[in-house]
Amino acid sequence: MNRALPAVRLRVPTHEDAFVWHRVFADPDVMEFHGGRAAELYVYEELTARQRRHDAERGFCLWSLLDESGEVIGFTGAQPWEREWGPTGETEIGWRLGRAHWGKGYVTAAARETLERLRAAGTPSVVAMVDAGNERSIAVTRRLGMRRAEAYARPETQGRKSREVLCYRLDL
Repeated sequence: MNRALPAVRLRVPTHEDAFVWHRVFADPDVMEFHGGRAAELYVYEELTARQRRHDAERGFCLWSLLDESGEVIGFTGAQPWEREWGPTGETEIGWRLGRAHWGKGYVTAAARETLERLRAAGTPSVVAMVDAGNERSIAVTRRLGMRRAEAYARPETQGRKSREVLCYRLDL
């Protein structure tokens, strides 16, 4: 059964969204594949500032994801993969959603909107880097029509153990 996806809105994150992201992502379930706990507030302040620059320079970023009522419930969008491992220099699509909003189609709806915006910006392809244990995100890549292409070992950093990360690809 295909249910209708919820209405979502994506907008460039504001400075105030850093506070919301910090609160919404303070759930260990949300952060299970991102170090297990929310980053410090300044990390989200730097992240939202970087996303504003990305949008101004590239026409895309990790946008704040708003539900039907206009509440910020996470982010969905794209940014360059700038790490030294993995698909360096490629455009990565990504998402993170507050726990209370899981399983309702928000990420799929927002990711589809992201793909449309990336096509309009002339982006030729995207990757999604997903922890091999993250079945929820793997399911989203499938709904988007992405194909599994490579696997990488995420290096140990900041107390995070090395884990397998799957790279999914989609030509736009």
